[in-house]
Amino acid sequence: MKKQLVPFLLLTLLTAGLYAQVPVKTLKQTLKLVISDSNGRNGAAVAWHPVQKKYYAAMAGNAVFPLMIFDATGKKVNPKPLETGFDIRGLWYNPISKTLQMNGYADYGWAEYKLDTKGLPTGVNTLLEGQNQPDYQSAGAYNHTEKKVYFFNSDGDVDVYDAKKGTLEKTIPLRLGIAKGEESEMDDNYEVIEDYNTSNLVYTGIKKAEIGLLNSWSREIELYDQASGYLVRKLKLPEEAPVESVLNFSFANGRYWLFDITNRCWYGYQ
Repeated sequence: MKKQLVPFLLLTLLTAGLYAQVPVKTLKQTLKLVISDSNGRNGAAVAWHPVQKKYYAAMAGNAVFPLMIFDATGKKVNPKPLETGFDIRGLWYNPISKTLQMNGYADYGWAEYKLDTKGLPTGVNTLLEGQNQPDYQSAGAYNHTEKKVYFFNSDGDVDVYDAKKGTLEKTIPLRLGIAKGEESEMDDNYEVIEDYNTSNLVYTGIKKAEIGLLNSWSREIELYDQASGYLVRKLKLPEEAPVESVLNFSFANGRYWLFDITNRCWYGYQ
């Protein structure tokens, strides 16, 4: 009886280990966007405009800090220095309104850029006033499929806001660092949340791996299934990749973006 039980237990343990194992991919730098203007310290976000075929990179911290525009190869295309005109945190393209939209610091609210035919901003249009986000520094990520804006909250979960009304609709609970099938003694994310970039998350659009978080301690980007809240994939960053615990993390046009504060450059990884 015991001889039959031992192989069964070993098989069960091996199966459980394989079930809980998370695939790991090493990312490579494939593009960079150089911020030539010296104003500002932290990068807010990078957004891709699919009609203009341009990247928009904004600095966080002040409405007079730079907004820079690049073509698909990373070449700067704005003919003169541009200001954000808004204290940006999150920046995204909304395919419904066909505009670049953003959320701001604290109670700055939400706004959008008016663009001319060349893709240059001609003004800022206020969409919502007040703090329509969990925290002062929260950077929104747009879910174009469900027309929602996602924010990472202080509990390590995802607050989902209506993209038009700016109202909180629900919260998606996450199991930070835990894959399905893994055992954990933690009841919540309190013990590990300090390992993560606490202001920014990204929406990838990848089925069953929609939510991306930057684990600044392990230097990895973690992808989560929004339906289950479990960790499903890890993306290992190169050793030289700049990693910050707040801001300076974004996703656009299939690339994960990290801002190098020292060299003033957004690096895109795939």
